[in-house]
Amino acid sequence: MEQYVAHLPPPSPSSADAPRTRVEVIAVEDAEEGKDDKEEHEEEEVKGRVVVRRTPLYKELYEASSRLRDGKLRTLQFEVRLAEKGRLGLEQLADVLPRFTPKKKEVHEPFAPLMNEDENSVDHALGSRNRRERLVVHESSNIVITREILQCLNETEWLNDEVINLYLELLKERELREPSKFLKCHFFNTFFYKKLITGGYDYKSVRRWTTKRKLGYSLIECDKIFIPIHKEVHWCLAVINIRDKKFQYLDSLGSMDMKALGILARYLVDEVKDKSGQHIDALSWKQEGVKNLPLQENGWDCGMFMLKYIDFYSRDMDLSFGQKHMCYFRRRTAREILNLRAE
Repeated sequence: MEQYVAHLPPPSPSSADAPRTRVEVIAVEDAEEGKDDKEEHEEEEVKGRVVVRRTPLYKELYEASSRLRDGKLRTLQFEVRLAEKGRLGLEQLADVLPRFTPKKKEVHEPFAPLMNEDENSVDHALGSRNRRERLVVHESSNIVITREILQCLNETEWLNDEVINLYLELLKERELREPSKFLKCHFFNTFFYKKLITGGYDYKSVRRWTTKRKLGYSLIECDKIFIPIHKEVHWCLAVINIRDKKFQYLDSLGSMDMKALGILARYLVDEVKDKSGQHIDALSWKQEGVKNLPLQENGWDCGMFMLKYIDFYSRDMDLSFGQKHMCYFRRRTAREILNLRAE
């Protein structure tokens, strides 16, 4: 394209007073090139062979640059909004996904399954061969467990004193081993209540059972005190709940014994007075049965229910078990006795 300088004719006299328009002439084009420019620059005005630009070139370049910049900004804003929506969508998905993802079933420690080797050792111990064989000896309590004694943990059998008392010893050792995990408790053996009610009520007969020198603590310092009660052919449990200031009675057949709770309230008053010289108004504490207590559905699991009442309460747990767990609890108790360690 060749460039020229065009000379416009002077204005006519009739138009002398009309406002003048400043015109910048920038190019003269060939006919073929003019056709292409008409398609690309619609804002240009063509007069003859002279192309007249009414807007300065620098301004057009600036506006074109602005349009390009604004277009990129709009694209960037769109991408930002899109990314934001994507992020929000992922966050919402993270909230919703757990509702549709099955959680791994959590097994609480009191229901932890036995390992294969434990199952085998329990099967061997509860077998019928050599019933007089000594399986374990608990040195501090001098309790000896033979195969015949341990076989009371077979199904349909009643629990005996040796198994119950050794298990209670193991529960106390468990508490001392991990004091932050369990309540501070005292576990009376199966002979305590029988001794206490000799002749109706005899505190002196059990007075020396609970010296601080022997126990290392006073009963009043405990959260809970457990007292097994045997009624001819049935095991029950009484609890002196010092933490909540009440006496509780648990019978897996659903009965209640207010007389036993009254005797234990009297015992606690005498015990605190004898050991510390203080008076405690335990006779005014609430005496109650336990609501929604798990109950046995046969004639032989009362002892196992009693032990599990104690086990769960010493963990400060609700009694979240039932008859269906008794077979497992029998085998678990056998395993713990064989290992001389309650878990």
